[in-house]
Amino acid sequence: MIYAVIVIVILLIILAPQWWVRHVLAKHSRHLQGMPGTGEELARHLLEQYDLQKVKIEAAEEGADHYDPKDNTVRLSPSNMAGKSLTAIAVAAHEVGHAIQFNRDEPVSHLRKRYLNKAHQLQKVGISFLMLLPLIGAVVRVPHVIGLTAFIGVMTMLISVFIYLAILPEEWDASFNKALPMLDKGDYIPKQYLPAIKQILRACALTYVAAALADILRLWRWLALLKYMR
Repeated sequence: MIYAVIVIVILLIILAPQWWVRHVLAKHSRHLQGMPGTGEELARHLLEQYDLQKVKIEAAEEGADHYDPKDNTVRLSPSNMAGKSLTAIAVAAHEVGHAIQFNRDEPVSHLRKRYLNKAHQLQKVGISFLMLLPLIGAVVRVPHVIGLTAFIGVMTMLISVFIYLAILPEEWDASFNKALPMLDKGDYIPKQYLPAIKQILRACALTYVAAALADILRLWRWLALLKYMR
């Protein structure tokens, strides 16, 4: 019984952040009457206001909003580009916040250059170890070897989560030192929506970490592990 409780707690710790991020973004994604513009229109306005006309705005896949420093491009998902919701407005402002960081070459923008590729590489290594489990189980059939392979894979992915945490100050800055002051002082939203905007911006800042945590638990890999450790 105690082991089942421990497993449930671990699952909650790993999956709860992504559930929360998705819940917050979905909760505030409904169209609001009286919103003066879409996420795309706000992003263009803010880029002009901060003299960042060279920054492009493009459509991204749904849920893949991001700023690409290589192409100097803000990419917004269709619902946020065309949406007049609190989520659309907050996400657009957050990504413009990143554009401001990189175009000003602020110290906080260097965190992504320093750590993001390392985190991606470690994730790939961890996934590779987990994908080898069925092959190792079929060839070796030694539970200790299979368990060690699984342990290395999971620990590698956990380390990648901590590397994503190192990028968190950049995300936090884009949300609360850039996006929130822009939205608040610019009177782009009624004051009663500020608590919701803060919640959305917090979710934006935690997206990378939440996704990295959730990526650890890919069900079919764990099923393969359990199958070959019998």
